[in-house]
Amino acid sequence: MHWARIGEGGWLWGMRAVFALYRCCGRRPLRLLLYPVLLWFVASRPLARRASRDYLARLYRFSGGATPAPTLANVLRHFTAFGETMLDKLRLWSGEAPDAPCHVDGAEVLLTLQQAGRGAVIATAHFGNVELARVLAQTQHALRLNVLVHTRHAPRFNRLLREINPQSEVDLIQVSELSAATAILLGERVARGEFVVIAGDRIPLSAGNRVTTQFLGAPAEFPIGPAMLAGLLRCPLLALLTSRRSDGWHLVLRRLADEIPLPRHDRLQAVRPCVAAFATLLEAECRAAPLQWFNFYPFWRIEHPA
Repeated sequence: MHWARIGEGGWLWGMRAVFALYRCCGRRPLRLLLYPVLLWFVASRPLARRASRDYLARLYRFSGGATPAPTLANVLRHFTAFGETMLDKLRLWSGEAPDAPCHVDGAEVLLTLQQAGRGAVIATAHFGNVELARVLAQTQHALRLNVLVHTRHAPRFNRLLREINPQSEVDLIQVSELSAATAILLGERVARGEFVVIAGDRIPLSAGNRVTTQFLGAPAEFPIGPAMLAGLLRCPLLALLTSRRSDGWHLVLRRLADEIPLPRHDRLQAVRPCVAAFATLLEAECRAAPLQWFNFYPFWRIEHPA
């Protein structure tokens, strides 16, 4: 089953209610509500439960037993980590500072581009809390981020973020397919020194926009969108992963390519090294923070659409 066909729980009015409750009562009451919901979700969603166990099992083998074993207790811990991340996002969306120290590895990659007035494409993942990177980019370095999302609620969510925090500088852009108009829009923003953030760990609905690479010891499909977009815009491709660990938040930035030539005859082959490099970085971060990767669907099921 493709990830996009799995319904996203919740509506915009629900988000407003959650924000109102958070502002009124804080994190603790929300946590009391969160855990029963998580238990119900784990019990009622066998697909997500099996996906979590499959991921933990593959990571456990890949790490030589250094990460949590694929037990039901650790599946629950995995979902709990996801729930806590949602509470962390509420805090950041509301304009509050992070509640733990932030350790940044590779900040010079981003700062060098900023000083040169250059934008870039940033590949991220459903790993940890990428909102933290957005907050630090905005508050400490005055960087403008344009986040590409696969949701029809993007315009309304933009308005909601600005209602909650008028200082928000994030711009969510809904994309199902990268049209010429979208490419022109993003090209103009990158030319102004802005950054385009796009998920690098979920394949698109359309066939052909993906490559297979090794991930945690087995073939898995990754999207070519981030690398292809950087190639089309003729700008650098970066990777950004965030995670919460025992000593606080960790942000890792890496430059995957300064420029990606896209020959007409074999573009898939041209972007494959960047996709593989991103998967390798994600592997390392999963080992360091094993409960922070949140893809609760059959990730290793290679799809062959008609």
